[in-house]
Amino acid sequence: MFRYLTAGESHGKALTTIIEGLPSGLTVSEEYINEQLARRQKGYGRGGRMLIEKDRAEILSGVRLTQTLGSPVTLLIRNKDWENWEEIMTPGLGEVPESRIVSKPRPGHADLAGAIKYNHQDIRNILERASARETAARVAVGAVARALLKEFGIRIASHVVEIGEVKARISQLPSLEEIQAASEASEVRCLAPQGEEDMKQRIDKAKAEGNSLGGIFEVIVDNLPLGLGSHVHWDRRLDGRLAGALMSIQAIKGVEVGLGFEAARREGSRVHDELFYDPTQGSYRKTNYAGGLEGGITNGEPLIVRAAMKPIPTLYQPLNSFDLQTKEPYQASIERSDVCAVPAAAVVGEAMVAIVLAQALQEKFGGDSIEEMKRNYQSYQEYVRGV
Repeated sequence: MFRYLTAGESHGKALTTIIEGLPSGLTVSEEYINEQLARRQKGYGRGGRMLIEKDRAEILSGVRLTQTLGSPVTLLIRNKDWENWEEIMTPGLGEVPESRIVSKPRPGHADLAGAIKYNHQDIRNILERASARETAARVAVGAVARALLKEFGIRIASHVVEIGEVKARISQLPSLEEIQAASEASEVRCLAPQGEEDMKQRIDKAKAEGNSLGGIFEVIVDNLPLGLGSHVHWDRRLDGRLAGALMSIQAIKGVEVGLGFEAARREGSRVHDELFYDPTQGSYRKTNYAGGLEGGITNGEPLIVRAAMKPIPTLYQPLNSFDLQTKEPYQASIERSDVCAVPAAAVVGEAMVAIVLAQALQEKFGGDSIEEMKRNYQSYQEYVRGV
């Protein structure tokens, strides 16, 4: 089954990932992976590193010509900023100069908890791996997962719902193609033109104040077959797996499916999707309050999930902290950072949703080759249509 590991530090030589369990015969190209990586680097409010890194993945194994072999796929993303960090990041060199040791933990980061847990005096040993730079590798994995989903007509899009207190005013979601087009055309991935301008002005204000902003993004998936996931065990429920995957993204603090928290404010008659039957289309719903999931199982409706991202904790108006070595109070140290990374987080969210769905698709339809998976899929779809 589809599984992966990532490795690498933010300012190390490269990020690496190994993907295991892909069926043979799946078309995968560096060009498609790099298109997804480029999407992650866009967005109004991004920091200086996006001017340095132009992420490109290299396929090192598991693909011959354009198709997977069924063996592990290895991807490599080189860090172009590496040349500025060789002195203190190269394995096997001597000690780090005293002036380059990071001993002031930043509030809101993994710095202090990680340094204490792993017994490090130099916090760089924590922040290098805790950095959201690691999500570049996950987006590359997500691109491979998306390639698998595309074979079955499954499509994914995202858009930004809020940045700070500014909300996008959308009365009704357009089609998935329209969402994709409008989101890609917007610097903040917002579907509403006025909302985009308001969000950009809010980001400008935060930047001028040395502050940062979070927000909420939404991921939508259509053409999912009914029956992915299961109700029989907690760890097989697809809503739980999706929530865990999204919460694993750096700075994500909350996840909703369908109505989400709004469901808690409504009476049951305005929460549950009524069921109907038509001989030509079978069972269907007129609403999608459940967001495409019931009992941890996809129900055939579009999947709708949202994630809330906290403001990036690295501030140019630093908060109070203390020196881990001397215990004296200081203002937290500053690493190069973004003012707002919510649009980029939406792309990472798409990748994590794609990975979970690719895993669920394989669990349901199995197969060592893409042809075998498709045969199993077609047979199941014929069964569903006949119910």
